Amino acid sequence: MCTELVLHTETYILDHYTSKFSIEELIVRRGQAFTITINGAGQPEQNLIFIAEIGPKPSEQAKTQATFGISSTVSKESWSAVLKSTTSNSVSISIYSPANAVIGRYKLIVQNTSSGSSSTANLGTFVLLFNPWSSGDDVFLPNKAECEEYVLEEFGIIFAGNKHHINSFGWNFGQFQGDILNICLSMLDRSLSYYQDPATDVSHRNDPKYVGRVLSAMVNSNDDQGVVLGNWSGSYEGGKNPSSWTGSGEILQNWKKSGFKPVRYGQCWVFAAVLTTVLRCLGIPTRTITNFSSAHDADENLRVDEFYDASGNHLNRGADSIWNFHVWNESWFSRSDLGPSYSGWQVLDATPQEESGGIYRCGPASRNAIKEGDIDLDYDCPFVFAEVNADCLYWNYDPTNGKKTLMFSESTVVGQFISTKAVGRDDRVDVTNDYKYAEGSTKERDVFKKARKKLGLEDKFDPTAPTPKETDQKPDISGKFKVAGTLEVGKDLKLILVLANLTTDDKTVQVNMTACSTVYTRRPVHEIWKDSVSVTLAPQEEKQFPIQILYTEYQEQLTTDNTIQVTALCHVAGGIQVLVQRDIILDNPNIDIQVKNNEEAQARCIRLSSANIFSLFPIFRVLPLKAGEKSRTKFQITPSERGLKYLLVNFSCDKFADIKAHKVINVID
Repeated sequence: MCTELVLHTETYILDHYTSKFSIEELIVRRGQAFTITINGAGQPEQNLIFIAEIGPKPSEQAKTQATFGISSTVSKESWSAVLKSTTSNSVSISIYSPANAVIGRYKLIVQNTSSGSSSTANLGTFVLLFNPWSSGDDVFLPNKAECEEYVLEEFGIIFAGNKHHINSFGWNFGQFQGDILNICLSMLDRSLSYYQDPATDVSHRNDPKYVGRVLSAMVNSNDDQGVVLGNWSGSYEGGKNPSSWTGSGEILQNWKKSGFKPVRYGQCWVFAAVLTTVLRCLGIPTRTITNFSSAHDADENLRVDEFYDASGNHLNRGADSIWNFHVWNESWFSRSDLGPSYSGWQVLDATPQEESGGIYRCGPASRNAIKEGDIDLDYDCPFVFAEVNADCLYWNYDPTNGKKTLMFSESTVVGQFISTKAVGRDDRVDVTNDYKYAEGSTKERDVFKKARKKLGLEDKFDPTAPTPKETDQKPDISGKFKVAGTLEVGKDLKLILVLANLTTDDKTVQVNMTACSTVYTRRPVHEIWKDSVSVTLAPQEEKQFPIQILYTEYQEQLTTDNTIQVTALCHVAGGIQVLVQRDIILDNPNIDIQVKNNEEAQARCIRLSSANIFSLFPIFRVLPLKAGEKSRTKFQITPSERGLKYLLVNFSCDKFADIKAHKVINVID
């Protein structure tokens, strides 16, 4: 019996949304029919039995094997087949998979028992994916424009910077390119869950929350030789600076080509972008989320402690921290384990920060549960809640005797300008109100107290909490840093420290100031500058103190994150200490990309590499330039597809690293 698998083109494009995949294999979505034609079968339709199976030990009990014959109607609860048409030597059959079927690569077998004899034929393999267009699927997303954006869109915008200075860059997710689907499936088969119990692991792959949780572990390499090795040291020898990546495809391909050795190196946006690619490839609607002033609460008390010495230096003491920004994922699916009110967007985080169940992974945590303070629900809700709503305590620490003194606390710093890309546009959408109630409102504070109560912290002694005496003290002065010039790499950094006396008495203040380069997690790397000044403030007086940090002072100390933390620790005679702090991001120059129809694309640059959805990664180099000189590099590309495409450019030289830009190109015949 000769057979072939045929997926009708109209159905392929309109119903299954899988025409963008590059591999030559039948790829369909669960909960919808696909058609096969069996040649040389005569008229045996009543005697055909089909077997669809997946995994190492397929069984009907585990729902990794289904045996079904031809019936008159489709069953939406189980695998079924319906006769479409017959000829003298062939039969066309529509096969339907249930909307809760296990996803992955299946073998399809047919048994023919006509004329008193029996024969079995292997029809080949097909890949079954989640189906956000099917109302019966757990990942069903009613809005078609959102399906297009969060499943089919290959280009995205990721937001970064800090709360004072939000910037963005393009990313090529490339979920349909080349061998990406096979790599995504291999990630599932290389997980710890699969190694521990392959048959059980495969049987759970019908559940998007299970798949998302497994892949949030597999994207990082901490436990399982996963895809990306994290590095936040500021030194990236032996690998690539995380900021140099422009797309997920190169990372995933490198992982496979190396024999599945972790790719060096990644940071939060790389982990989130790769997870976006993998989940979109498998059919789970997914987007990246950026949280500014993002807390890392290591001890799960919903408070973050930062320590400074008497000179104002930010100390690497304790595991808590507040990152300038952090990028994670939201994926859309129902939560039958929690109830309908917790369905919808679920937080997944592949950045290895804390263990969950003994493995570095995070989520899925219901975003609705986070907002309502229901942090006792699965999975990892306390950690995510703290990321967006922890309180911050700032301590002065004396290393000579280990004594710490609370300077002040804040409840409105963490979780600001939570951002994602708009549907169908490159604009930023603020989703902060989807994670928490208005900062400082009664409702927000009530939710915070509710969350602490669920953790059993309401009446529990907290050694990091301030004493009543400490909280009752009010500062005698206030301070802030103002920017007095442009914030650009290559130029001097000019700031103004503004101090104000809040009392009716004279106040003498000893001000110790420091500036250090940091990575985006606000971890200090190099000291750049320090100074001190003693000042007397008259009652209600405000004074300004200009600060200038020369380019020559920070040039060699700056990390590729271009971040500088400036602090002023104010010792007030007879009063409590006041910490004034600001995180500065210096801008790189812009890249100007010019695209002309039927001509070369032009990029004014010194050194650049481009990555785009044409699967090209060319690198162009030019001669060194003197101060004030300009260079223009021309290059040609031949698009392989029509429609709106994105050209991504990554520029690097010895003075500026990884400056990114992108350009929309409308490809026509």
